[in-house]
Amino acid sequence: MNRLSFFGYGKTTRAIAKLLGDGFDFYDDRCERSWTDEAGNRIHPSSDFDPDRSLMEILTPSIRPDSPLLARAKNPVSEYDLFLSRQWLDSINDDDRRYLPSSIFHLPSAPRTVWVSGTNGKTTTTQMITHLLEKRGAVAGGNIGTPLAELDPHATLWILETSSFTLHHTRFARPDLYVLLPVTPDHLDWHGGGEAYAADKLSPLKRMREGELALIPSGMEPPETAAWIVAYEGDTFLEEFFDLESSRIRYKAAFLQDALLALAVSRTLFDEADYARLDSFDRDPHRQQELTDARGRLWVNDSKATNLDAALQALETYRDRKIHLLAGGDDKGVDMTPLFERLKELNVELYTLGSNSRRLEALAKRHAIPVHAFDTLEEALPAVERRLHPEEVALLSPAAASLDQFSSYAERGELFMDFVQKIGNR
Repeated sequence: MNRLSFFGYGKTTRAIAKLLGDGFDFYDDRCERSWTDEAGNRIHPSSDFDPDRSLMEILTPSIRPDSPLLARAKNPVSEYDLFLSRQWLDSINDDDRRYLPSSIFHLPSAPRTVWVSGTNGKTTTTQMITHLLEKRGAVAGGNIGTPLAELDPHATLWILETSSFTLHHTRFARPDLYVLLPVTPDHLDWHGGGEAYAADKLSPLKRMREGELALIPSGMEPPETAAWIVAYEGDTFLEEFFDLESSRIRYKAAFLQDALLALAVSRTLFDEADYARLDSFDRDPHRQQELTDARGRLWVNDSKATNLDAALQALETYRDRKIHLLAGGDDKGVDMTPLFERLKELNVELYTLGSNSRRLEALAKRHAIPVHAFDTLEEALPAVERRLHPEEVALLSPAAASLDQFSSYAERGELFMDFVQKIGNR
């Protein structure tokens, strides 16, 4: 009897099951009735899990810390622990190992790893580092979209975008180099508060060893660690400490810091800063993606700004113009007051939308910011078009997740871009 269990039927766990040989038992909160997938895996309701029939549980990263399923686990193992450590084996005695698939004891050794985390900019920074170091054999994975089970074990370097969920569940694995971008409140309902969220972001330092580098934002209180910590404060510090030249980088605002951190990794690992290669990097869609309509006006699709800090970064990019800001959605319980304190200092007209539209409207009125409240993005966009002048900018930077009304931030961004592209044809 195989006594390996998977918690959560998601992309990460399915990839691991495929690598190990499929035919496993999955337990998922969304499952109402047991069924079998095309690979022979059996998917059950969470209530069916019997801890007496399980020796080891592999977790999907998003399983909540307060999950009753997790509370019943005997030996929960994260994706990172499975591939980047072997310490999880210590809790399994020799007699019990025969109840686990033999393939789990023969996983290939992973190469050196760079973990990239933080509240915003993880994807861009991970992609920039990988772009710079592809010639050195680097590949990207983790939260960026490729599970560790699908990464090339023969690559020289794994660049891993690392979510706070993964960090929370990881007990043993550690990075060879850790890049932590600025941390601001996010996923507070999942982590149980801002302090717990920040602690999870800093948790890899507790396991790092002497000689391993951790780049963390200045002002954060790291746990006790043997790692070499460089606490950076702003772009100038990164330039001076790593001998970099921002004048040779074409990015601005928050993207400039992402670029400097990527170059800092390259400088640390290979003592090089390839500005020309960095300039050839193209950002993903929906992140400060600029479009010009048929009347020459600037519209910016920043739908990927799903939290407060990301929206604040976008505002800084366009602070010299009047901004018509489209914001709103599922704010996950975050206090939005800091956004409005910044909006008071800028020339902004606000268009609220989504499930927190009325709360944002009330905050805008309290801070004397011109505001127009709508239920949906479709309703708000024509109002922006009527008021937008050529020297101004229309900015979709929601400071909230999209799942209250869309399948993803990408769908939200596509609707925005489709509207802009049809201006002049209506």
